[in-house]
Amino acid sequence: MMSPAHAADPVLLHAAGSLRGALIDVAKAFEASGVAVQAKYGPSGTLRDEIAGGAKAQVFASANMAHPESLAKAGKSGPVVLFARNRLCALVRPGLAVTPDNLLDAMLREDVKVGTSTPKADPSGDYAFESFAKADALKAGSRAALERKALQLTGGPSSAQPPAGRSAYGWHIAEGRADIFLNYCTAAAAAQRENPDLQVVQLPDTLAVGADYGLTVINGASPEAYGFAMFILSREGQGILQKHGFAAPGL
Repeated sequence: MMSPAHAADPVLLHAAGSLRGALIDVAKAFEASGVAVQAKYGPSGTLRDEIAGGAKAQVFASANMAHPESLAKAGKSGPVVLFARNRLCALVRPGLAVTPDNLLDAMLREDVKVGTSTPKADPSGDYAFESFAKADALKAGSRAALERKALQLTGGPSSAQPPAGRSAYGWHIAEGRADIFLNYCTAAAAAQRENPDLQVVQLPDTLAVGADYGLTVINGASPEAYGFAMFILSREGQGILQKHGFAAPGL
């Protein structure tokens, strides 16, 4: 039987920023059990480094599989479970005519600014650069050109922060720092809800990149933390993720 003091300890969650909206709702549903969730959201690579360095965390929800797997391999956490899927979309400023068919040509134009997140720190940036690598098969030299011109505007330690409550991606476009921003489809949809004039363009199959999200429980975590991880994997938790636009492998 849990002591009242132990029962009051919150579950400490480190989670990818792209999961914020979904996991806030998952945590609210879980908290009906009487256990609070204390969350820190940010770029998965940065959070992984913090946990590896000894930061207090019990559950790690990453926007890729590699970061939690590195903790498991280092003996710092349990097994890694795939719990959600996302994919890349292009968020496009109003007035720029972009379709899946001409997206690559648009990104290669000298007068078009392309924004991404920061590779290594944030998987969203890694996925964008994966897409650039695929572009070479369509047009020789595209990869080098896109890597050279890509503006790494989010996810880094010195990235400019948007005003509270604003989508970082929509904000950067509104401020003129990017014309096309490669980011998660879930995040692009959220930015479009803020500003319906923004376009969300699907990447063509030749450039498409999927994102597998991994979940792990850090060694020494409380039983409640394991309970929260299981709740994320439950039908109810997976249903909430699906409502937020993620593909839910558990459903």
